[in-house]
Amino acid sequence: MTAARLTVDPRSAIGPVRRRLFGGFVEHLGRHVYDGLYEPGHPQADERGFRRDVIALVRELGVSTIRYPGGNFVSGFRWEDSVGPREQRPRRLDLAWHSTETNEIGLHEFADWLDAVGSDLMLAVNLGTRGTLEAIDLLEYANVPGGSTLSQQRIDNGRVEPFDVRVWCLGNEMDGPWQLGHRSADDYGKLAARTAKGMRQLDPSIELVVCGSSGRAMPTFGDWERVVLEHTYDDVDMISCHAYYQEHDGDAASFLASAVDMDRFIEAVVATADAVGAARGSTKRIDISFDEWNIWYIDRVDAVKPTAIDDWPVAPRLLEDVYSVQDAVVFGSLLISLLAHSDRVASASLAQLVNVIAPIMTEPGGPAWRQTTFFPFALTSRLARGAAVRVSVETPMIDTATYGAVPAVSAVATADAEAGEAALFLVHRGREEAIDVEIDVRGLGEVAVVETHLLHDDDLSARNTRDEPERVQPRAVETRLEDGILRVSLPPVAWAALALRRVG
Repeated sequence: MTAARLTVDPRSAIGPVRRRLFGGFVEHLGRHVYDGLYEPGHPQADERGFRRDVIALVRELGVSTIRYPGGNFVSGFRWEDSVGPREQRPRRLDLAWHSTETNEIGLHEFADWLDAVGSDLMLAVNLGTRGTLEAIDLLEYANVPGGSTLSQQRIDNGRVEPFDVRVWCLGNEMDGPWQLGHRSADDYGKLAARTAKGMRQLDPSIELVVCGSSGRAMPTFGDWERVVLEHTYDDVDMISCHAYYQEHDGDAASFLASAVDMDRFIEAVVATADAVGAARGSTKRIDISFDEWNIWYIDRVDAVKPTAIDDWPVAPRLLEDVYSVQDAVVFGSLLISLLAHSDRVASASLAQLVNVIAPIMTEPGGPAWRQTTFFPFALTSRLARGAAVRVSVETPMIDTATYGAVPAVSAVATADAEAGEAALFLVHRGREEAIDVEIDVRGLGEVAVVETHLLHDDDLSARNTRDEPERVQPRAVETRLEDGILRVSLPPVAWAALALRRVG
Protein backbone atom coordinates (compact mmCIF):
# COMPACT_ATOMS: atom_id res chain seq x y z
CA MET A 1 0.00 0.00 0.00
CA THR A 2 1.43 3.38 -1.00
CA ALA A 3 0.29 6.82 0.15
CA ALA A 4 -0.37 10.31 -1.19
CA ARG A 5 -0.99 13.59 0.62
CA LEU A 6 -3.17 16.33 -0.82
CA THR A 7 -4.06 19.82 0.36
CA VAL A 8 -7.13 21.79 -0.74
CA ASP A 9 -6.94 25.54 -0.11
CA PRO A 10 -9.61 27.72 -1.79
CA ARG A 11 -7.10 30.57 -1.85
CA SER A 12 -5.38 28.62 -4.65
CA ALA A 13 -8.23 29.32 -7.05
CA ILE A 14 -7.43 28.73 -10.72
CA GLY A 15 -10.45 30.31 -12.33
CA PRO A 16 -14.23 30.06 -12.47
CA VAL A 17 -15.91 26.78 -13.38
CA ARG A 18 -17.42 27.89 -16.65
CA ARG A 19 -20.44 25.85 -17.69
CA ARG A 20 -19.19 25.79 -21.28
CA LEU A 21 -16.42 23.51 -20.04
CA PHE A 22 -19.04 20.75 -20.07
CA GLY A 23 -20.04 21.17 -23.69
CA GLY A 24 -20.73 18.51 -26.27
CA PHE A 25 -20.39 17.99 -29.99
CA VAL A 26 -22.93 16.70 -32.50
CA GLU A 27 -21.74 16.02 -36.04
CA HIS A 28 -23.65 14.60 -38.98
CA LEU A 29 -21.56 11.44 -38.91
CA GLY A 30 -22.58 7.77 -38.87
CA ARG A 31 -25.56 7.06 -36.60
CA HIS A 32 -25.14 10.15 -34.47
CA VAL A 33 -28.10 12.16 -35.74
CA TYR A 34 -30.09 9.53 -37.65
CA ASP A 35 -30.83 6.46 -35.47
CA GLY A 36 -29.21 8.33 -32.56
CA LEU A 37 -30.95 11.59 -31.73
CA TYR A 38 -33.65 11.10 -34.32
CA GLU A 39 -35.63 7.93 -35.05
CA PRO A 40 -39.27 8.69 -35.91
CA GLY A 41 -40.42 5.07 -35.82
CA HIS A 42 -38.98 4.31 -32.40
CA PRO A 43 -41.38 3.55 -29.50
CA GLN A 44 -39.70 6.37 -27.53
CA ALA A 45 -39.95 8.93 -30.34
CA ASP A 46 -41.70 12.22 -29.56
CA GLU A 47 -43.96 14.07 -31.99
CA ARG A 48 -40.90 15.44 -33.83
CA GLY A 49 -39.18 12.06 -34.14
CA PHE A 50 -36.56 12.62 -31.42
CA ARG A 51 -35.91 9.76 -29.02
CA ARG A 52 -37.12 10.66 -25.53
CA ASP A 53 -34.76 8.13 -23.91
CA VAL A 54 -31.79 9.84 -25.56
CA ILE A 55 -33.04 13.29 -24.52
CA ALA A 56 -33.27 12.08 -20.91
CA LEU A 57 -29.73 10.69 -20.99
CA VAL A 58 -28.29 13.87 -22.54
CA ARG A 59 -29.99 15.92 -19.84
CA GLU A 60 -28.52 13.59 -17.20
CA LEU A 61 -25.10 13.95 -18.80
CA GLY A 62 -25.30 17.69 -18.16
CA VAL A 63 -23.95 19.11 -21.41
CA SER A 64 -24.07 22.88 -21.80
CA THR A 65 -23.13 24.31 -25.19
CA ILE A 66 -23.16 21.85 -28.12
CA ARG A 67 -20.99 22.39 -31.19
CA TYR A 68 -22.74 21.64 -34.50
CA PRO A 69 -22.83 20.42 -37.35
CA GLY A 70 -19.15 19.39 -37.50
CA GLY A 71 -16.38 18.50 -37.53
CA ASN A 72 -15.11 17.39 -40.90
CA PHE A 73 -18.70 17.37 -42.13
CA VAL A 74 -18.94 21.16 -42.01
CA SER A 75 -16.21 21.71 -44.61
CA GLY A 76 -18.49 20.46 -47.36
CA PHE A 77 -21.79 21.66 -45.86
CA ARG A 78 -24.17 24.13 -47.49
CA TRP A 79 -26.22 25.53 -44.63
CA GLU A 80 -29.08 26.51 -46.94
CA ASP A 81 -29.70 22.78 -47.53
CA SER A 82 -30.73 22.37 -43.90
CA VAL A 83 -33.56 24.92 -43.72
CA GLY A 84 -36.93 25.26 -45.37
CA PRO A 85 -39.57 22.61 -46.10
CA ARG A 86 -38.13 19.13 -45.56
CA GLU A 87 -39.57 17.76 -48.77
CA GLN A 88 -37.63 20.38 -50.72
CA ARG A 89 -34.27 19.85 -49.07
CA PRO A 90 -31.63 18.25 -51.29
CA ARG A 91 -29.86 14.97 -50.60
CA ARG A 92 -26.11 15.60 -50.67
CA LEU A 93 -23.03 13.39 -50.77
CA ASP A 94 -20.88 13.97 -47.68
CA LEU A 95 -17.25 13.61 -48.79
CA ALA A 96 -15.89 13.72 -45.23
CA TRP A 97 -17.56 10.48 -44.11
CA HIS A 98 -18.56 9.12 -47.54
CA SER A 99 -22.25 9.02 -46.71
CA THR A 100 -25.50 10.48 -47.98
CA GLU A 101 -26.86 13.41 -45.99
CA THR A 102 -30.64 13.62 -46.29
CA ASN A 103 -30.89 17.00 -44.52
CA GLU A 104 -33.99 15.75 -42.76
CA ILE A 105 -32.51 17.23 -39.60
CA GLY A 106 -31.25 20.76 -40.04
CA LEU A 107 -30.74 23.96 -38.11
CA HIS A 108 -34.36 24.42 -37.00
CA GLU A 109 -34.85 20.80 -35.94
CA PHE A 110 -31.54 20.68 -34.09
CA ALA A 111 -32.39 23.90 -32.24
CA ASP A 112 -35.68 22.28 -31.17
CA TRP A 113 -33.72 19.28 -29.87
CA LEU A 114 -31.39 21.62 -27.96
CA ASP A 115 -34.42 23.22 -26.31
CA ALA A 116 -35.51 19.75 -25.21
CA VAL A 117 -32.13 18.85 -23.68
CA GLY A 118 -31.51 22.32 -22.21
CA SER A 119 -28.31 23.11 -24.10
CA ASP A 120 -27.08 26.08 -26.14
CA LEU A 121 -25.97 26.09 -29.77
CA MET A 122 -22.35 26.60 -30.85
CA LEU A 123 -22.37 26.86 -34.63
CA ALA A 124 -19.51 26.11 -37.03
CA VAL A 125 -19.28 27.79 -40.44
CA ASN A 126 -17.81 26.23 -43.57
CA LEU A 127 -14.42 27.77 -44.39
CA GLY A 128 -13.32 24.69 -46.31
CA THR A 129 -15.31 24.93 -49.54
CA ARG A 130 -17.08 28.22 -48.81
CA GLY A 131 -16.10 31.56 -47.33
CA THR A 132 -16.90 34.92 -45.80
CA LEU A 133 -20.16 35.68 -47.59
CA GLU A 134 -21.80 32.36 -46.72
CA ALA A 135 -20.77 32.74 -43.07
CA ILE A 136 -22.28 36.23 -42.88
CA ASP A 137 -25.46 34.98 -44.53
CA LEU A 138 -25.81 32.21 -41.96
CA LEU A 139 -25.23 34.69 -39.12
CA GLU A 140 -27.90 36.98 -40.55
CA TYR A 141 -30.34 34.10 -40.89
CA ALA A 142 -29.67 32.94 -37.33
CA ASN A 143 -29.31 36.13 -35.30
CA VAL A 144 -31.01 39.12 -36.95
CA PRO A 145 -34.51 39.60 -35.48
CA GLY A 146 -36.12 40.68 -38.76
CA GLY A 147 -36.28 43.24 -41.52
CA SER A 148 -34.02 41.49 -44.04
CA THR A 149 -34.59 38.81 -46.63
CA LEU A 150 -32.63 36.13 -44.75
CA SER A 151 -34.13 36.92 -41.34
CA GLN A 152 -37.58 36.86 -42.91
CA GLN A 153 -36.74 33.51 -44.47
CA ARG A 154 -36.05 32.17 -40.96
CA ILE A 155 -39.36 33.55 -39.76
CA ASP A 156 -41.18 32.02 -42.71
CA ASN A 157 -39.51 28.72 -41.88
CA GLY A 158 -41.14 28.76 -38.45
CA ARG A 159 -38.67 30.47 -36.13
CA VAL A 160 -39.92 33.96 -35.28
CA GLU A 161 -37.35 34.67 -32.57
CA PRO A 162 -33.67 34.56 -33.61
CA PHE A 163 -31.56 31.54 -32.74
CA ASP A 164 -29.21 34.05 -31.05
CA VAL A 165 -26.10 31.89 -31.43
CA ARG A 166 -23.39 33.30 -29.18
CA VAL A 167 -20.32 31.21 -30.14
CA TRP A 168 -19.18 30.56 -33.73
CA CYS A 169 -16.35 28.36 -34.99
CA LEU A 170 -14.45 29.62 -38.03
CA GLY A 171 -14.15 26.30 -39.83
CA ASN A 172 -12.75 23.00 -38.59
CA GLU A 173 -9.25 21.47 -38.49
CA MET A 174 -8.04 23.48 -41.45
CA ASP A 175 -4.47 22.27 -40.88
CA GLY A 176 -5.50 18.66 -41.62
CA PRO A 177 -4.71 17.25 -45.10
CA TRP A 178 -7.93 15.20 -44.75
CA GLN A 179 -10.01 18.37 -44.59
CA LEU A 180 -11.93 19.63 -47.61
CA GLY A 181 -10.36 23.00 -48.38
CA HIS A 182 -7.22 22.27 -46.37
CA ARG A 183 -4.81 25.18 -46.67
CA SER A 184 -1.71 26.72 -45.14
CA ALA A 185 -1.76 28.65 -41.89
CA ASP A 186 -1.15 31.87 -43.80
CA ASP A 187 -4.01 31.30 -46.22
CA TYR A 188 -6.40 30.13 -43.51
CA GLY A 189 -5.43 32.98 -41.18
CA LYS A 190 -6.22 35.56 -43.85
CA LEU A 191 -9.60 33.94 -44.63
CA ALA A 192 -10.49 33.60 -40.95
CA ALA A 193 -9.59 37.24 -40.29
CA ARG A 194 -11.73 38.47 -43.21
CA THR A 195 -14.62 36.30 -42.08
CA ALA A 196 -14.35 37.35 -38.44
CA LYS A 197 -14.31 41.04 -39.36
CA GLY A 198 -17.35 40.60 -41.59
CA MET A 199 -19.31 38.67 -38.98
CA ARG A 200 -18.53 41.25 -36.31
CA GLN A 201 -19.76 44.04 -38.61
CA LEU A 202 -23.11 42.27 -38.51
CA ASP A 203 -23.14 41.18 -34.85
CA PRO A 204 -20.35 42.63 -32.66
CA SER A 205 -21.56 40.68 -29.62
CA ILE A 206 -20.71 37.17 -30.87
CA GLU A 207 -17.70 35.14 -29.71
CA LEU A 208 -15.44 33.62 -32.37
CA VAL A 209 -13.21 30.55 -32.29
CA VAL A 210 -10.36 30.29 -34.78
CA CYS A 211 -8.92 26.89 -35.77
CA GLY A 212 -5.81 25.81 -33.94
CA SER A 213 -3.95 22.62 -34.73
CA SER A 214 -6.05 19.46 -34.98
CA GLY A 215 -3.55 17.74 -32.67
CA ARG A 216 -0.33 18.38 -30.76
CA ALA A 217 1.42 15.77 -32.92
CA MET A 218 0.74 17.69 -36.15
CA PRO A 219 4.02 18.68 -37.83
CA THR A 220 2.82 22.27 -38.06
CA PHE A 221 1.79 22.50 -34.38
CA GLY A 222 2.94 25.70 -32.73
CA ASP A 223 3.87 27.47 -35.91
CA TRP A 224 0.26 27.07 -37.12
CA GLU A 225 -1.09 28.73 -33.97
CA ARG A 226 1.43 31.57 -34.22
CA VAL A 227 0.74 32.38 -37.88
CA VAL A 228 -3.05 32.09 -37.58
CA LEU A 229 -3.15 34.31 -34.50
CA GLU A 230 -0.88 36.90 -36.11
CA HIS A 231 -3.68 37.33 -38.65
CA THR A 232 -6.68 37.01 -36.33
CA TYR A 233 -5.59 38.10 -32.84
CA ASP A 234 -7.70 41.28 -32.76
CA ASP A 235 -10.76 39.61 -34.28
CA VAL A 236 -11.29 36.36 -32.32
CA ASP A 237 -11.83 35.33 -28.72
CA MET A 238 -10.61 31.73 -28.63
CA ILE A 239 -8.39 29.30 -30.49
CA SER A 240 -9.35 25.64 -30.72
CA CYS A 241 -7.55 22.53 -29.46
CA HIS A 242 -8.44 18.97 -30.49
CA ALA A 243 -7.09 15.83 -28.82
CA TYR A 244 -8.00 12.15 -28.83
CA TYR A 245 -6.30 9.44 -26.80
CA GLN A 246 -6.02 5.66 -26.99
CA GLU A 247 -3.84 2.87 -25.69
CA HIS A 248 -1.01 2.08 -28.12
CA ASP A 249 0.71 -1.30 -28.33
CA GLY A 250 -0.37 -2.38 -24.85
CA ASP A 251 1.31 0.60 -23.18
CA ALA A 252 -1.29 1.08 -20.45
CA ALA A 253 0.98 3.22 -18.26
CA SER A 254 1.36 5.90 -20.95
CA PHE A 255 -2.34 5.73 -21.81
CA LEU A 256 -3.28 6.29 -18.16
CA ALA A 257 -1.06 9.40 -18.23
CA SER A 258 -2.80 10.92 -21.28
CA ALA A 259 -3.85 13.98 -19.29
CA VAL A 260 -0.18 14.93 -19.03
CA ASP A 261 -0.25 15.40 -22.80
CA MET A 262 -3.43 17.47 -22.55
CA ASP A 263 -1.77 19.65 -19.91
CA ARG A 264 1.25 20.24 -22.13
CA PHE A 265 -0.96 20.91 -25.15
CA ILE A 266 -2.96 23.59 -23.34
CA GLU A 267 0.10 25.22 -21.83
CA ALA A 268 1.92 25.34 -25.18
CA VAL A 269 -1.03 26.97 -26.94
CA VAL A 270 -1.43 29.49 -24.12
CA ALA A 271 2.27 30.35 -24.33
CA THR A 272 2.07 30.81 -28.10
CA ALA A 273 -1.04 32.97 -27.89
CA ASP A 274 0.46 35.13 -25.16
CA ALA A 275 3.69 35.51 -27.15
CA VAL A 276 1.72 36.76 -30.16
CA GLY A 277 -0.16 39.18 -27.92
CA ALA A 278 3.04 40.43 -26.30
CA ALA A 279 4.67 41.01 -29.68
CA ARG A 280 1.65 43.11 -30.65
CA GLY A 281 1.70 45.04 -27.39
CA SER A 282 -1.85 43.87 -26.79
CA THR A 283 -3.57 43.61 -23.42
CA LYS A 284 -6.17 41.26 -24.89
CA ARG A 285 -6.08 37.59 -23.88
CA ILE A 286 -6.93 34.72 -26.21
CA ASP A 287 -8.59 31.79 -24.46
CA ILE A 288 -8.90 28.16 -25.55
CA SER A 289 -11.89 26.30 -26.89
CA PHE A 290 -10.99 22.62 -26.45
CA ASP A 291 -13.86 21.78 -28.75
CA GLU A 292 -12.94 18.18 -29.54
CA TRP A 293 -11.65 15.75 -26.92
CA ASN A 294 -12.27 12.12 -26.05
CA ILE A 295 -10.93 8.59 -26.08
CA TRP A 296 -10.90 7.40 -29.69
CA TYR A 297 -9.34 4.21 -31.01
CA ILE A 298 -8.57 5.77 -34.35
CA ASP A 299 -6.07 3.02 -35.20
CA ARG A 300 -9.04 0.64 -35.49
CA VAL A 301 -10.76 2.78 -38.12
CA ASP A 302 -10.54 1.57 -41.69
CA ALA A 303 -10.37 4.20 -44.38
CA VAL A 304 -13.86 5.63 -44.79
CA LYS A 305 -14.40 5.68 -48.54
CA PRO A 306 -16.91 4.39 -51.07
CA THR A 307 -16.20 1.12 -52.83
CA ALA A 308 -18.19 2.23 -55.89
CA ILE A 309 -19.55 5.45 -57.36
CA ASP A 310 -23.00 4.59 -56.02
CA ASP A 311 -21.82 3.51 -52.53
CA TRP A 312 -23.01 6.40 -50.35
CA PRO A 313 -25.02 4.92 -47.44
CA VAL A 314 -27.32 6.85 -45.12
CA ALA A 315 -26.26 6.78 -41.46
CA PRO A 316 -23.78 3.87 -41.63
CA ARG A 317 -22.25 2.47 -38.45
CA LEU A 318 -19.03 4.45 -38.08
CA LEU A 319 -16.65 5.00 -35.15
CA GLU A 320 -18.82 3.17 -32.61
CA ASP A 321 -16.14 2.56 -29.99
CA VAL A 322 -17.16 0.56 -26.92
CA TYR A 323 -15.38 1.93 -23.85
CA SER A 324 -13.79 0.01 -21.00
CA VAL A 325 -13.32 0.93 -17.35
CA GLN A 326 -9.71 1.86 -18.10
CA ASP A 327 -10.91 4.17 -20.88
CA ALA A 328 -13.32 5.83 -18.45
CA VAL A 329 -10.59 6.40 -15.86
CA VAL A 330 -8.44 8.14 -18.48
CA PHE A 331 -11.52 10.08 -19.61
CA GLY A 332 -12.06 11.28 -16.02
CA SER A 333 -8.44 12.40 -15.81
CA LEU A 334 -8.92 14.53 -18.95
CA LEU A 335 -11.79 16.32 -17.20
CA ILE A 336 -9.43 16.99 -14.30
CA SER A 337 -6.98 18.54 -16.75
CA LEU A 338 -9.64 20.79 -18.27
CA LEU A 339 -10.76 22.00 -14.83
CA ALA A 340 -7.15 22.54 -13.81
CA HIS A 341 -6.80 24.99 -16.72
CA SER A 342 -10.12 26.75 -16.26
CA ASP A 343 -8.35 30.10 -16.21
CA ARG A 344 -7.71 29.75 -19.96
CA VAL A 345 -9.97 26.95 -21.20
CA ALA A 346 -13.18 28.93 -21.70
CA SER A 347 -15.06 26.20 -23.55
CA ALA A 348 -14.75 22.47 -24.22
CA SER A 349 -16.77 20.01 -26.28
CA LEU A 350 -16.83 16.27 -25.68
CA ALA A 351 -16.70 14.64 -29.11
CA GLN A 352 -19.23 13.18 -29.59
CA LEU A 353 -22.54 12.48 -27.79
CA VAL A 354 -24.47 9.53 -29.27
CA ASN A 355 -23.20 6.34 -30.98
CA VAL A 356 -20.11 7.97 -32.54
CA ILE A 357 -17.21 7.71 -30.01
CA ALA A 358 -19.93 8.54 -27.53
CA PRO A 359 -20.99 8.19 -23.89
CA ILE A 360 -24.50 7.21 -25.04
CA MET A 361 -25.31 4.28 -27.33
CA THR A 362 -28.55 3.29 -29.04
CA GLU A 363 -29.97 0.52 -31.16
CA PRO A 364 -32.59 1.17 -33.87
CA GLY A 365 -35.96 0.25 -32.40
CA GLY A 366 -34.17 -0.81 -29.21
CA PRO A 367 -32.65 0.57 -26.03
CA ALA A 368 -30.30 3.41 -25.20
CA TRP A 369 -27.61 2.97 -22.55
CA ARG A 370 -24.71 4.67 -20.80
CA GLN A 371 -21.13 3.81 -21.72
CA THR A 372 -18.47 3.81 -18.99
CA THR A 373 -17.34 7.31 -20.00
CA PHE A 374 -20.81 8.67 -19.26
CA PHE A 375 -20.25 8.60 -15.52
CA PRO A 376 -17.18 10.84 -15.04
CA PHE A 377 -18.70 13.49 -17.30
CA ALA A 378 -22.15 13.46 -15.69
CA LEU A 379 -20.76 13.54 -12.15
CA THR A 380 -18.16 16.22 -12.83
CA SER A 381 -20.68 18.40 -14.66
CA ARG A 382 -23.12 18.12 -11.76
CA LEU A 383 -20.70 18.54 -8.86
CA ALA A 384 -18.18 21.11 -10.19
CA ARG A 385 -19.38 24.55 -9.14
CA GLY A 386 -17.90 27.89 -8.16
CA ALA A 387 -14.15 28.11 -8.74
CA ALA A 388 -11.65 25.46 -9.74
CA VAL A 389 -9.01 25.10 -7.04
CA ARG A 390 -5.46 23.88 -7.47
CA VAL A 391 -4.68 20.89 -5.24
CA SER A 392 -1.23 20.45 -3.75
CA VAL A 393 -0.26 16.80 -4.33
CA GLU A 394 2.53 14.76 -2.79
CA THR A 395 2.44 11.39 -4.50
CA PRO A 396 4.63 8.56 -5.74
CA MET A 397 5.66 8.78 -9.37
CA ILE A 398 5.07 6.29 -12.16
CA ASP A 399 7.47 5.77 -15.06
CA THR A 400 5.94 5.88 -18.54
CA ALA A 401 7.54 5.30 -21.91
CA THR A 402 5.86 8.32 -23.50
CA TYR A 403 5.72 11.00 -20.81
CA GLY A 404 8.51 10.07 -18.40
CA ALA A 405 7.74 10.07 -14.68
CA VAL A 406 4.15 11.13 -13.92
CA PRO A 407 2.22 11.50 -10.64
CA ALA A 408 0.39 8.36 -9.50
CA VAL A 409 -2.42 10.57 -8.19
CA SER A 410 -3.76 13.65 -9.93
CA ALA A 411 -6.52 15.85 -8.55
CA VAL A 412 -8.43 19.09 -8.81
CA ALA A 413 -11.05 20.63 -6.53
CA THR A 414 -13.91 23.05 -6.96
CA ALA A 415 -15.36 25.31 -4.29
CA ASP A 416 -18.54 27.36 -4.20
CA ALA A 417 -18.12 29.60 -1.17
CA GLU A 418 -21.58 31.11 -1.40
CA ALA A 419 -23.31 27.71 -1.46
CA GLY A 420 -20.89 26.21 1.04
CA GLU A 421 -20.16 23.30 -1.30
CA ALA A 422 -16.96 21.78 -2.63
CA ALA A 423 -15.94 18.77 -4.69
CA LEU A 424 -12.75 16.86 -5.19
CA PHE A 425 -11.94 14.86 -8.32
CA LEU A 426 -9.11 12.32 -8.22
CA VAL A 427 -7.50 9.75 -10.47
CA HIS A 428 -5.16 6.94 -9.43
CA ARG A 429 -2.97 5.81 -12.33
CA GLY A 430 -1.16 3.06 -10.45
CA ARG A 431 -1.85 -0.41 -11.84
CA GLU A 432 -0.43 -2.67 -9.14
CA GLU A 433 -1.73 -1.70 -5.71
CA ALA A 434 -4.14 0.57 -3.89
CA ILE A 435 -3.06 3.94 -2.56
CA ASP A 436 -4.07 5.62 0.71
CA VAL A 437 -4.90 9.26 0.06
CA GLU A 438 -4.87 11.80 2.89
CA ILE A 439 -6.53 15.11 2.01
CA ASP A 440 -6.21 18.25 4.14
CA VAL A 441 -9.53 20.09 3.69
CA ARG A 442 -9.22 22.41 6.68
CA GLY A 443 -9.06 25.38 4.32
CA LEU A 444 -12.68 24.73 3.41
CA GLY A 445 -13.83 25.17 7.01
CA GLU A 446 -15.89 22.57 8.81
CA VAL A 447 -17.32 20.28 6.17
CA ALA A 448 -19.01 16.91 5.86
CA VAL A 449 -18.81 14.36 3.07
CA VAL A 450 -22.21 14.20 1.35
CA GLU A 451 -21.50 12.07 -1.76
CA THR A 452 -18.79 9.67 -2.88
CA HIS A 453 -18.38 8.04 -6.28
CA LEU A 454 -15.75 5.54 -7.35
CA LEU A 455 -15.26 4.23 -10.89
CA HIS A 456 -13.20 1.04 -10.77
CA ASP A 457 -13.43 -2.61 -11.70
CA ASP A 458 -11.07 -5.50 -11.13
CA ASP A 459 -11.59 -6.24 -14.83
CA LEU A 460 -10.21 -3.14 -16.56
CA SER A 461 -11.73 -4.28 -19.84
CA ALA A 462 -15.28 -4.38 -18.41
CA ARG A 463 -17.77 -2.53 -20.62
CA ASN A 464 -21.44 -1.63 -20.80
CA THR A 465 -23.12 -3.18 -23.82
CA ARG A 466 -26.63 -3.74 -25.13
CA ASP A 467 -26.66 -7.15 -23.46
CA GLU A 468 -25.12 -5.85 -20.20
CA PRO A 469 -25.99 -2.14 -20.08
CA GLU A 470 -25.28 -1.82 -16.34
CA ARG A 471 -22.18 -4.02 -16.07
CA VAL A 472 -20.13 -0.97 -14.98
CA GLN A 473 -21.55 1.51 -12.49
CA PRO A 474 -19.96 4.00 -10.08
CA ARG A 475 -20.22 2.97 -6.47
CA ALA A 476 -19.74 4.66 -3.13
CA VAL A 477 -16.28 4.61 -1.57
CA GLU A 478 -15.59 4.64 2.16
CA THR A 479 -14.08 7.83 3.54
CA ARG A 480 -13.04 9.05 6.99
CA LEU A 481 -13.07 12.74 7.92
CA GLU A 482 -11.52 13.74 11.22
CA ASP A 483 -10.13 17.11 12.32
CA GLY A 484 -10.18 18.40 8.76
CA ILE A 485 -8.28 15.44 7.33
CA LEU A 486 -10.16 13.34 4.78
CA ARG A 487 -8.89 9.83 4.13
CA VAL A 488 -9.81 7.55 1.25
CA SER A 489 -8.22 4.46 -0.26
CA LEU A 490 -8.20 4.26 -4.04
CA PRO A 491 -7.77 0.91 -5.78
CA PRO A 492 -5.52 0.58 -8.83
CA VAL A 493 -6.71 2.41 -11.97
CA ALA A 494 -9.57 4.37 -10.44
CA TRP A 495 -11.36 7.69 -10.75
CA ALA A 496 -13.26 9.22 -7.85
CA ALA A 497 -15.44 12.22 -7.03
CA LEU A 498 -16.07 13.37 -3.45
CA ALA A 499 -18.66 16.06 -2.64
CA LEU A 500 -18.38 18.13 0.54
CA ARG A 501 -20.71 20.58 2.25
CA ARG A 502 -20.07 23.17 4.92
CA VAL A 503 -21.68 22.40 8.28
CA GLY A 504 -22.64 24.66 11.13
